Amino acid sequence: MRVAAGASAENALGEFLRARREQVGPTELGLSAGGSRRVAGLRREEVAVLAGVSTDYYVRLEQGRERNPSAQVLDALAHGLALDEDATAHLHRLAQPAPRRRRARRREQVSPNLLRLMDGWPDTPALVLGRCLEVLAHNALGESLFGGHTHSGDLVRLVFLDPDAREFYPEWERVAVNTVGGLRVAAGLDPDDPRLIETVGELSVKSADFRRLWARHDIRQKTHETKRFHHRLVGELVLSYEALTVNSAPGQQLVVYQAEPGSPSEAGLALLGSLAAG
Repeated sequence: MRVAAGASAENALGEFLRARREQVGPTELGLSAGGSRRVAGLRREEVAVLAGVSTDYYVRLEQGRERNPSAQVLDALAHGLALDEDATAHLHRLAQPAPRRRRARRREQVSPNLLRLMDGWPDTPALVLGRCLEVLAHNALGESLFGGHTHSGDLVRLVFLDPDAREFYPEWERVAVNTVGGLRVAAGLDPDDPRLIETVGELSVKSADFRRLWARHDIRQKTHETKRFHHRLVGELVLSYEALTVNSAPGQQLVVYQAEPGSPSEAGLALLGSLAAG
C-alpha cells in the first residue's frame, strides 16, 4: 500500500487548507457560532472573509483549481486560519513546491566530528535524528534513555507502534501530536523522500491514532520542549530538550536532553548513567 507522504500530489495546498479550516472554531476568531453549522470549524466563506478574498476564489484553492496564489494571499490565509510561523512557512512551501523528483534510497551519514562531540557529554543524553525522526546516532546515555523498546531506533514508530509507548510517555497524546507535526514538516520539505513514504504508509495501515493525527495536518517544528518519561529502570524523568539543525547535513537534528539542576530527574539521569556504564 502506498500512502502519500504529504497531501495528495494533485492537491497538497487544498488538502492543507481544508484540514486547518476544520481545526479552527469560529469563536476563536471572534465570529458568531450561532445557527446551524454543518461543518466542523470554519465555513469556506468565513475563511474567505477573514483573508479578504472572494468565496469563489477560496473554493477554487481548496479544490485545486487555483494553484498560483500570491505571497500576499497566502499570508492573508495564514492570518485567517490563525496559523503559527511554522504552519505559515509550510503553507508557502505547498503553494510553491520544489520540482518533484524520484530518488534512490540513500543512507544518512552522521559526521564523525559530531559523534565525538556527543561522546564527550557522558552526563547528557544526545541523539542525532534523521528526516523521518529515525535515530541515526546517540551517545551512551542517549541510548540508555530510549533503550529497551521494540522501536528504540525510530521515534515515530516508538510512539505509535511500541506496546509500551503510553507507559514510557505519560503524556502520550501531546508527544504523539508533536511527533506527527514534526513528520509533517519533513513531508512539506520533501514529499518524495522514499523513507518518508514508507513510514507514513506503514503507520497509516497499522495505527488508527496515527491516521487520526496525520489527517489534521498539524505542523510542529522540533525546537525545544519539556517532556516526561517513565523509564523502566529509573522511573520518572522530566527532561527539557533543545533540537539543533546540523548545517553540514540538511535534514538532520541534534537533540540534547537535560534535567533541572538539583532535581530528582538529575539524580535519575545520574543513576541511569551509572547503570549504563556498569
